[in-house]
Amino acid sequence: MIAELQLELARMRKASVRAGPVLTGRVVACDGGLVEVAGLPLPIGSLGAIETESGDESLAEVIGFRAGHSLMMLLGDTVLLQPDAVVRAHGDPGTVRVGEALLGRAVDGLGVPIDGGPSLDCTTEWPLAGKREGALERAPVSQPFDCGIRSINALATMGIGQRMGVIAGSGVGKSVLIDTIAGHAVADITVVALIGERAREVSDFVARHMAGSQRGRMVVVAVPADHAPNLRLRAAQYATGVAEYFRSRGKRVMLILDSLTRVAHAARELALVLGEPGAARGYPPSALAAVTKLVERAGNSARTGGAVTGLYTVLADGDDAQDPVVDTARAILDGHILLSRDLAQRGHYPAIDVPASLSRVMQDLVSPENAEAARRLRALIATREDNRDLVMMGAYRAGSDPVLDRALELSPTIDAFLQQERGEAVDLFEAQAQLRSMIADA
Repeated sequence: MIAELQLELARMRKASVRAGPVLTGRVVACDGGLVEVAGLPLPIGSLGAIETESGDESLAEVIGFRAGHSLMMLLGDTVLLQPDAVVRAHGDPGTVRVGEALLGRAVDGLGVPIDGGPSLDCTTEWPLAGKREGALERAPVSQPFDCGIRSINALATMGIGQRMGVIAGSGVGKSVLIDTIAGHAVADITVVALIGERAREVSDFVARHMAGSQRGRMVVVAVPADHAPNLRLRAAQYATGVAEYFRSRGKRVMLILDSLTRVAHAARELALVLGEPGAARGYPPSALAAVTKLVERAGNSARTGGAVTGLYTVLADGDDAQDPVVDTARAILDGHILLSRDLAQRGHYPAIDVPASLSRVMQDLVSPENAEAARRLRALIATREDNRDLVMMGAYRAGSDPVLDRALELSPTIDAFLQQERGEAVDLFEAQAQLRSMIADA
């Protein structure tokens, strides 16, 4: 306790004290979490502290303006909020605190620890919306990335600085897959954003991964589903900002965001509150634009040599592959891994639909021999799956299709190659060697 107080005193000594008056305003209206404040002209994205009847403060974020008043949305509940409550400016507009102190910690969307540890001593300010780089400042994806999943390493090889999506319906295995990748991906630092997930999943993830030597290279930003939409959106931006900060220091960062769909849902709620009309299946244009802006912040930096390799899960509502968020993500990402409910129901893990999954940068990362082996295995898998019903009914006659005959002959070997135990890791070069060996025998 004394040590923690000493750390807090040291932080207070280093803190800069601003001269001048503190901006304050008054609550004039509150409607379903949207608070209208008079006399507090703050930029969009700024935070304000609203005094409650009990003497505590509730944080709110400026999301718009109307008739000279600031429109703010609470980052918590509306409990004990009263008319004419005092609102004061809080923190620096549009910036967050980042630093090495985040390593090994779990925080919320405001950077407040949720792991029971001491307060963070982060002194570096970073724009919440990121620092935009020119297109020519992005280095190309030229080196393979080892994610630890055999079927991805061999058949949809990722690259350092790539943005990859994991697309699936609910309960098909997205969280289990990214859990394995988070534990075994080869990166200097791993930043994991758990947005809109169940609180139990957040607790389980922190308990599994924030231990041992791995803890010192991981940051977890988590906001469960029952929190305010602006806090969920802010958490995604904050996690991306943390990844950008470490990239600016020359680190190779793995950014895992689960899930991009929950981010779009949060942005949709904010847009609808502000009166923006719904367009594509109820998603206002700004909600889908928020997804694009977030994804575009990942990539390689030609200036520092650092990289942010992004892995984004996308929930296909109702298993609809034409969902607007799925379409938007698939268009902006550098590849996607599609998980199949049919494979999951057969007990096939990971339930990756290989013919429907692709990496747009794979051809630039692997040798011609690996590329040809992957193409041939994809063809065998696609032929087998297309004719599965015919074979199961006994209507196929051997010898009618040599490719299908070969696929059926190698079926046990193919399934053994594609499946992997939970928590097991297969490195990149081993996966590619196994692929070449299997195809050489085909």
